[in-house]
Amino acid sequence: MNNSFNWKKYIFVFVITCGIFLLANSLSNMFTNKKVDQLKNIQSKIAIDILSSETQFSLLSELSCKDVNSGNLSQELTSLAKKIEYSQENFEGNDEILELKKYYTLLQIKDYLLMKKISERCGKKAVGILYFYTTAENCVECTKQGYVLTELRTKYPDLRVYSFDYNLDLSALKALVSINKVEDTKLPAIIINDKSYTGFQTIEQIEKLTPELKTLGGQVAEEKK
Repeated sequence: MNNSFNWKKYIFVFVITCGIFLLANSLSNMFTNKKVDQLKNIQSKIAIDILSSETQFSLLSELSCKDVNSGNLSQELTSLAKKIEYSQENFEGNDEILELKKYYTLLQIKDYLLMKKISERCGKKAVGILYFYTTAENCVECTKQGYVLTELRTKYPDLRVYSFDYNLDLSALKALVSINKVEDTKLPAIIINDKSYTGFQTIEQIEKLTPELKTLGGQVAEEKK
């Protein structure tokens, strides 16, 4: 009688355990599928933004000097960066997000080269900063530097800040690193007017290194009037 009761109890526990396992597995699959769908939706939007940015590159390179206005393109790149950053934080380790990050990095380099070309052709001085960083684990001050540059970009909307992950496996980025002689042991690093500065820089220090920002500040002030 006791043996019969014990078997019934064990079978009951086994059935309940299997039920809990199947429910947990079902919920896990549901949340995974939801994350995948969310990721695909973000990737689709980013892909459209990339196509839009590339089209603008082509249009800007064909415009006459009096028609050149790169502000919209700069804003699109900033918006694109935020989407990729969100995707990285929420879908860490996804290969497709990494490829999108590489694509975005190429867009930044193209924008940097385009602005230099426009400056030479039209005599319009573009104020830009190249920023090289790595992971927070390997560079304690890189995160702080990123916040400073974000705040600086807010203060001077026409300032172009190009942010590059030093360890990203991309030949064009490696060429840019080599040209500017950026070293992985001296990060964060910023390039202003073709001069390299390593270590953390405050807003005040960057403003002193970039006297052209006063002109941007004047322009912003005029626009607000």
